[in-house]
Amino acid sequence: MAKITVSAPGKLMLLGEHSVVYDRPCLVTAVDSRVHVQIKTTKVPTLTINAPEVEIKNYKRSITDFKPSKKLPRGVQFIEAVLQILYEKYKLNSGLSIRTRNGFSSKYGLGSSSAVSVCTAKGISELFNLKLSNQEIFEIAYQAVLEVQGVGSGFDVAAAIWGGTLYFETGGKVIEPLEIKKLPLIVVYSGVKADTATIVKKLAKMRTLKPNYVNSRFDLITKLVKKARDLIETKRWEELGELFNKNQKILHDLGVSTDILHKLCVTSILHGAEGAKLSGSGGGDCLIVMSANGHKHVIEQRLVEAGGTLVPVETGAKGVSIDEKSN
Repeated sequence: MAKITVSAPGKLMLLGEHSVVYDRPCLVTAVDSRVHVQIKTTKVPTLTINAPEVEIKNYKRSITDFKPSKKLPRGVQFIEAVLQILYEKYKLNSGLSIRTRNGFSSKYGLGSSSAVSVCTAKGISELFNLKLSNQEIFEIAYQAVLEVQGVGSGFDVAAAIWGGTLYFETGGKVIEPLEIKKLPLIVVYSGVKADTATIVKKLAKMRTLKPNYVNSRFDLITKLVKKARDLIETKRWEELGELFNKNQKILHDLGVSTDILHKLCVTSILHGAEGAKLSGSGGGDCLIVMSANGHKHVIEQRLVEAGGTLVPVETGAKGVSIDEKSN
């Protein structure tokens, strides 16, 4: 029996959420809270999954039928979707036992499902000597994401694979690492878990009804993304914070922000932050705050008092990696 443990980072969207779904760029950074996936080959032709963070214990099914069950938590569906792609493409037939462990709560919206998909693809590649490149792993994991949730741009998959901070265009047409290690951010959970697929589909409907309005906002976001890329690499944090505020205003106009996110943004800026915005799909999840001027402790204290929960992560984390392997 061969065994491997693979880990991949979560992510934070910096600028460009929603517009990136429609052939536009975004900026994303990997965070040091990681998802870990252990995969073992077995002699029995079954798939066994244990995912305690989503209360899945000894889930079993035939190794010949990986079609994801909609009744299972998203993370498990992503595993099955990746396995279905790989087993069909490479004619694999070994039984598997898979165990997942999250270094962060899936409620934060930091991309745990995408990280699980990447870990699964990387682990299978290593166990069966498929020698998949990062680009091939991206294509497999991104295909799995689309099969499970129907929508997505792939930026979270890219962050899990390459790590660091990336300039990314829809579907991985462009994936370029930025020359920066860490960003002076405060990350805050709003207390509300968002459903990314639902919010993306809601905005898609709005775009169908008001194409000129929505597309013009997406074009404005694209300009912010391109300007922010240079600001990040030259560490011009105050100007970057201003772009955060502009991006947040657009997202608010598009209806994806919430009262609590707005409250946390205002609170952070009133107490010295250079800027603040939601990170991800909106509707809840996390807020990112630019704090490079020495007011971090005060800002954090006020955010907690306003109802936020601090999420202690570092940015620019390394991408997918093999933690342990044995034959």
